[in-house]
Amino acid sequence: VQLVESGGGSVQAGGSLRLSCERSYSAGFWCVAWFRQAPGKEREGIAALYTQSGDTYYSDDSTKARFTISHDRAESTIFLQMNNLQPEDTAMYYCAAKVSLCSPLTPSGSRQYNYWGQGTQVTVS
Repeated sequence: VQLVESGGGSVQAGGSLRLSCERSYSAGFWCVAWFRQAPGKEREGIAALYTQSGDTYYSDDSTKARFTISHDRAESTIFLQMNNLQPEDTAMYYCAAKVSLCSPLTPSGSRQYNYWGQGTQVTVS
């Protein structure tokens, strides 16, 4: 399974971006998640989506208030809509996937995701 992220870039504080994660294989039931990592910081989870049910999970309420995870009808592309971006959101954003149920959006939970994209950089100034 290959994951390819796109949509990153530079934006001013308060702006929005929509990240995309295209999957090379989408049959079956998967959990697809977004993580990010800033230089010198630990990887942190943002949101996850379980394709069978469409259930979504967010790392915390403040993230849920600004970010939205979704997928297209074919479930081959997962999106992360990010609104009201702030400088602290600057990081490399990664798409990750695992078969079956979602694992926690924690550093230890991230190790249960078997497939990762190459990342897309988001810079907020």
